[in-house]
Amino acid sequence: MRNLRRSGVWFVASVLVLAASSIGLSRFLETETPVVSLALDPLNVNALISEITDDLNDATNDPDLDALLAKAEGALRFDLADARLYSLIGEIKYRQGKKEEAYEFFDQARKLSKTEIHALQRSIGHSIETGDLSKAVGEIDILLRRWPDRFPAVAEGLPTILSSPDGYQAVLAAIKAEAPWRASLFAALGKTPAGLKSADRLLLDLTGSSAPPKSSELSRVIYEHIRQKEYEQAYRLFLFSLSDQERKLGGYIFNSTFEPVPSGKPFDWQIGEQSGLEVTFVTSQDAVEGEGGATVRFLNTPVKNASLQQYIELPPGSYKISLNASARNLKLPKELFWSIRCMGPAGETARFKIPEGTYNRQALSQDFSIGPAGCPMQLLRLETAAIAESWRFRYVGTLVMHKLSIERLSS
Repeated sequence: MRNLRRSGVWFVASVLVLAASSIGLSRFLETETPVVSLALDPLNVNALISEITDDLNDATNDPDLDALLAKAEGALRFDLADARLYSLIGEIKYRQGKKEEAYEFFDQARKLSKTEIHALQRSIGHSIETGDLSKAVGEIDILLRRWPDRFPAVAEGLPTILSSPDGYQAVLAAIKAEAPWRASLFAALGKTPAGLKSADRLLLDLTGSSAPPKSSELSRVIYEHIRQKEYEQAYRLFLFSLSDQERKLGGYIFNSTFEPVPSGKPFDWQIGEQSGLEVTFVTSQDAVEGEGGATVRFLNTPVKNASLQQYIELPPGSYKISLNASARNLKLPKELFWSIRCMGPAGETARFKIPEGTYNRQALSQDFSIGPAGCPMQLLRLETAAIAESWRFRYVGTLVMHKLSIERLSS
């Protein structure tokens, strides 16, 4: 009798261990192989949700919506508080054409979980369709605060939202409140001409607010105008973005004395990463022996590009480019020069060479002209003539450019 009792206890224990193992293995497999997971534990709701979701997302087969609905409703009887089940049932009914019923389930899902991702996305689309654009923006804000990677899923609704006064004001209020998707918004708007117009308007309306335009936002939008060949609008936006202090640095070349206050904007100095040299800006007030400006120190290695540039906008006409520079033991085996290239079919319009050697505050200049066509905007760039990084052509020494300026010549 005692042995029989021990055998019964052992059997029950074994069954419990096997059941626990099956449940544990089912949970382990619920995402990758939900079918196997459900075979091990038919009550695993996570596995059931994964299986139904996979079937709905399978583009190669038409899902049996009635069968999937029966599975989801069956699971709901065991877990009435799982927002994902309500959302799945809503999606199935939506695909069956029962949209009113679907939105009831989406609403119930969001009552249980405000951030239930699928119900949120469907609700956003519904709000846009019905013209409740303020609600749509509020839902987008909830979605993106919890799921920031879902911005592409809502981006296609932005033109409709921003074309409406209510929608536009709701978006403006959200980004004034520093919505975490603010940067993504400006990145998305820059992809189309209509979006750029909305971006320009938002930047204008943010000016003077408690959340003014950020330099990165302005730079992105300016770059997008340039990419879409809207050069005049790009330059106007740059001028609009300047502070009172920055306006003092204005001219055909912005910040011609290389003051160390780069804004990162395209019409300001851009310093790229380049091996073989170091580029630093020093204000004239902090300079040793008056050597303020841009210092380029070559490290006795090949240099293919010098990586210092800015966009400029010169109307058609005659000009003079002038450089005041100092050098120490400067050796330039393949030339070092400033080039002015048209952002159009005209190509390079001027090349201003820098001499080798050692000199102090040497004044250099060269005349050039911008033709009446094919040159709507220009790129001013410091370059070397090296085509390949050959160790036979190593750049050595230090160049200090105190001032680089362009002046228009009278015709």
